[in-house]
Amino acid sequence: MAGQPSNGGAKAGAVKTTTDDAQNGNGSQVGGNGNAWSPSSWQSKPMKQSVSYDDEKAVEKALKKLESLPPLVTAAEVSKLRANLEEVALGKAFLLQGGDCAELFDYCTEEKISAKVKLLLQMSMVLIWGGNIPVVRIGRMAGQYAKPRSSMTEIVDGKEVPSFRGDIINGFDLSERTPDPARLVSAYYHSATTLNFLRGQLSSGFADLHHPFEWTLSHVQSSETKEKYQAIVNSITDTIRFMHTIGADTSSSLGTVDLYTSHEGLLLEYEQGLTRLLRDPTDGNKSKWYATSAHFIWIGDRTRQLDCAHVEFFRGIENPIGIKVGPTMRGEELAKLLDIVNPNKEIGKVTLITRYGADKVNELLPGHIEAVVQAGHTVDYKLTIQCSYRNTRSAPTGVKTRQFDNIMIELSNAHNIHQKCGTHLGGVHLELTADAVTECVGGSENLTDDDLSLNYTTYCDPRLNNKQALEAAFMIAAWYREKA
Repeated sequence: MAGQPSNGGAKAGAVKTTTDDAQNGNGSQVGGNGNAWSPSSWQSKPMKQSVSYDDEKAVEKALKKLESLPPLVTAAEVSKLRANLEEVALGKAFLLQGGDCAELFDYCTEEKISAKVKLLLQMSMVLIWGGNIPVVRIGRMAGQYAKPRSSMTEIVDGKEVPSFRGDIINGFDLSERTPDPARLVSAYYHSATTLNFLRGQLSSGFADLHHPFEWTLSHVQSSETKEKYQAIVNSITDTIRFMHTIGADTSSSLGTVDLYTSHEGLLLEYEQGLTRLLRDPTDGNKSKWYATSAHFIWIGDRTRQLDCAHVEFFRGIENPIGIKVGPTMRGEELAKLLDIVNPNKEIGKVTLITRYGADKVNELLPGHIEAVVQAGHTVDYKLTIQCSYRNTRSAPTGVKTRQFDNIMIELSNAHNIHQKCGTHLGGVHLELTADAVTECVGGSENLTDDDLSLNYTTYCDPRLNNKQALEAAFMIAAWYREKA
């Protein structure tokens, strides 16, 4: 934020953007806390994870450019996702959300985008088999360029330098650590390019079930596990083959799928610059504010303070939103937060993304479920709860890693807790990559700490590799089949 210190409690005195609410045919609106809302009203609130730029005029130029550019997503697409997430909230669909921890501009290539989409499609096919319900797919892509940091600086070779905070802010190379406002516009164009390629791929038959993907299970070292996974693959392929034989696969819906985009709505200057007043597809007589940077954005664990800027921005947009819920969240705070961002308790509006770690999920999740139920936000399953994962530790070499078994323990325990509480785990949110990285240990490959150096490429948190991500889908599918 121009002219502001980069500490966690800085006041949001951002450069005034050129968005004029009145020019869009609608001024401010009254939100859940009774106060007027506009795309810029967050600027009056305290700001966490703010960004300090050296060149204020360059910031103004970048933000003005963003405001002149077309929306990245449409109101109709956002409305369709809201309807899909309503089905998830009602237990009629399952939500798969996944992608890179920190998306880089360099990931905007045909090979990397195609590989990630292929992995998400394979995972969703396995989950459809397991739950026997539709799967809603949301990628952490086409915009996941900003990452929150516990510290705004770090020590490298004995020198204090700004922390890498994502390509939308600065570069990982030490020569590029100064925040650069030109990256705001670059983020838009990389998102637009990624979205353009995604839409082209999906509309041209990339996801056509008539051409199922190859399933490689050679990495599975346990013969019993391999046999179990192969049985799932055989069941899926047999079903597709049977549908083709009887002519039941002629529907055009089998030739494509919906894949929505998402990212953490961390950089509010960027989000405001892409917020548009658009016609509501469900009621052409109304116009509503849409954050058109992505179909779905979420509030992180570091920016969910009730009286701060991020909650203020999120309470006014029409998009479905996510909220990260971790060990530091108190039950009463969660209930108040939901009242602010979803005062009308709309089905499909809010997704809670729980992230406790295997060691704390049993202790903390029941209390959060109870707090939400008592606040009236789970009547008729109005709240979707996903399970993310924490479980991060430092390996002997100093790099961060995650244990695959702990991730699956957290997922399994969360699933069981929801069943006991009379609610349901509506989906999973995983940090993953389609690349054969060695960042998380365990899984069928039996990766160990000694293997981390083989292909450790993350610029932020460790991700499941392609084989571990698919294995997670197999295990979740098996749970649902066993409990059916």
